[in-house]
Amino acid sequence: MSAKLRDRLVEIQRSVRTRPLFTMRLETRLLAVGATPTTTRRIGIVPGGTFEGERLSGRVLDGGSDWQSIRADGSTLLDVRLNLETQDGALICMTYKGVRHGPHEVIQRLEAGEVVDPASYYFRIAPMFETASETYGWLNGIVAVGIGHRFADGPIYNLFELL
Repeated sequence: MSAKLRDRLVEIQRSVRTRPLFTMRLETRLLAVGATPTTTRRIGIVPGGTFEGERLSGRVLDGGSDWQSIRADGSTLLDVRLNLETQDGALICMTYKGVRHGPHEVIQRLEAGEVVDPASYYFRIAPMFETASETYGWLNGIVAVGIGHRFADGPIYNLFELL
């Protein structure tokens, strides 16, 4: 491999490019399971929601859930399974892991349902998709990232395809 090609590859790998995928708003209802032997567990029941983007839009179907673990340091780990239905009827399975953390006082206000500045805490997700749809089959081969913000009735995410 030539030095020029090697330098070009290194340069390409020093940056991350993204493309907007969609904005998703979830309706949630939290069940506080409590302190288990391994974590403090909450389960977010997802009865619905919406997603909207340039390449796909639709609704979040009832039946999703978010198994949350509250760590001793106060951060929340997310483990989510959702079913999406596009406006043209295609079904898409969406899973993601994520983390939310920030200063203790900000997280307390957030948990109390108060509106806080999204820049005052960290809330990121790493979604993956699965579909049998030929139209949306490209989702099967991408990795995405998302930035979240929590409202009293559920989160809103801006998702991006990693290029």
